[in-house]
Amino acid sequence: MAEITASMVMALRSQTDAPMMDCKKALTEADADMVRAEEILRVRFGNKANKAAGRIAAEGVVSSFISKDSKFGSLLEVNSETDFCAKNEEFLNFTNKLAQTIVEQKLKAIDNLGTAEIDNITVEELRTQLVGKIGENITPRRFVNLSAKGSLYSYIHGSKLGVILDLESGNEELGKDIAMHIAATKPKAIDKTGIDPEIIETERRVATEKAKEAGKPEEMLTKIAEGSVNKFLKEITLLNQSFVKDEKVTIETLLKNNNATIHSFYIYIVGDGIEKKEEDFAAEVAAASKG
Repeated sequence: MAEITASMVMALRSQTDAPMMDCKKALTEADADMVRAEEILRVRFGNKANKAAGRIAAEGVVSSFISKDSKFGSLLEVNSETDFCAKNEEFLNFTNKLAQTIVEQKLKAIDNLGTAEIDNITVEELRTQLVGKIGENITPRRFVNLSAKGSLYSYIHGSKLGVILDLESGNEELGKDIAMHIAATKPKAIDKTGIDPEIIETERRVATEKAKEAGKPEEMLTKIAEGSVNKFLKEITLLNQSFVKDEKVTIETLLKNNNATIHSFYIYIVGDGIEKKEEDFAAEVAAASKG
């Protein structure tokens, strides 16, 4: 068997960016043939990716990219299986490159992201390589690609929650403040026109029934229900919310004072809507001890 030297392992790692032990194993299996060893690693990474694909990826990060002129931008969620992976530098670099690529290549649908290229390598190939190195399922989940009517501003809170905002006639300070406000309060829409009428009607029915059960007079039911609906809308619509930095001022008033208009906003929370697997570690330990 040919000798496997440290320099060969380093050279293969340099070519493939695979872990050192994987490089050594591949060289041993290939009897020191560098080309064959690289092929083995590519297959191995692919196999790891296939095995990982069936596992739930509910951790991850939200990333954003905005062009220098603030006219084009993206908000992206990429999922991983663990928070440890979500803090990995290579994983974070991958997500940041994806957010930039979405804008620069004018991508519109998540299904088209895998075939996009970064430095002449498809996103899917890069994803597969990263899965091979880290050993976790990594999944670009969703993105929005915006062309602003005004200027775009974003706010990322701890990599787990992200906001992108299209604000016209405001300044950077106002844009950042409102993006942070959205992250803190998580409104459902700019105003009530963005809320499904059925949701409003449901809130009205519930309020009416509660008032009846509380023994309120029949002639007061409509007024009580409307008051409940207005309170509900104030809580979930951006313009009606009190500004987190000054609760005496609503967002609507803040915008008027600055002659500014919000055209749209998006908010992503990592893992929102993904059913996470509940681990029963006590049962796992018990099963292992029996085995």
